[in-house]
Amino acid sequence: MCEIEISAQIIKLLKGGKNLLAFSHGVDSTALFYILDEFGINFDIAIVDYNLRDESKNEVKKAQKLALKFNKTCHTKSVFLGSSNFEKNARDERYAFFNELCKTHGYTNLILAHQLNDLFEWFLMQLSKGAGLSELVGMKECERRENFTLIRPLLGVSKDELLGFLNRRNLEYFVDETNLKTDYKRNFFRHEFSEPFLAKFKSGVKKSFEFLNEDARNLEPKIKRVKEQFYLIKNDKNALRGIDKVAKIFGILMSENQRKICLSDCVISGKMAVGVRDDLIFITPFVKTKMDKIFKERCRKRKIPNLSRPYLFYIDFKIIH
Repeated sequence: MCEIEISAQIIKLLKGGKNLLAFSHGVDSTALFYILDEFGINFDIAIVDYNLRDESKNEVKKAQKLALKFNKTCHTKSVFLGSSNFEKNARDERYAFFNELCKTHGYTNLILAHQLNDLFEWFLMQLSKGAGLSELVGMKECERRENFTLIRPLLGVSKDELLGFLNRRNLEYFVDETNLKTDYKRNFFRHEFSEPFLAKFKSGVKKSFEFLNEDARNLEPKIKRVKEQFYLIKNDKNALRGIDKVAKIFGILMSENQRKICLSDCVISGKMAVGVRDDLIFITPFVKTKMDKIFKERCRKRKIPNLSRPYLFYIDFKIIH
């Protein structure tokens, strides 16, 4: 029996799918590797080398060796990024890599090793910018994306619990020295605020997030997936959160400017069309295609927004007139 708990629902979901673990060979992902193995969950791993440190090459080699030992596939990618906006660019590269792997190899679940400390850091960062409840607890245990379900099994487990798990088993892991630099915003919050706070109040923080997540679930926007990539969102006070949630399914993390315009007819990142009615918001992929007059007239009568019509025509969506 594994000493680190994972919810029965998550275990069932992982055992029923094809899984890819985002791996770095740091504390969190290494611990999760062995935890998943102890639960009898099958998975492969993917690791990105950003070529920032001399040690990174060795970490990739050790990841490949570990995968071979446990009869797993290890997917690797090497990237070179500039120093400007590094955190965002690294994240974009990482998720593009994972997304492509899921599409190519049929992985249904992408497993991330975010844990309680990461959740609390996110909370503090959002709090510093001014955020509502849904944004404050933005990390969810399960989130649907366009090509996979994103799963974070360790959100209720702290960093020190994972370190204890590894050290008691004498398991090898690596420490990324760039995580010690407070030049990066997340690292600043980690070292100055979240780590000292959790060292004293970890159990209270865990319990608070249980309550906050329950409250957030009660405020979830009303979203309906009608067909394929056609979504309807109730146009109420939670509509913006609904659009943001569907945008993530499309692989889009909306900027502040996009969030300001998305409650009116618009195209987001050249790929997602938002059509707004008084009662409903239509979300579809943004496509351009010729439509016949009968279809356009039926759309007009049913008050379907202009930007939504081409995709509905493309998928042969039946509009009752």
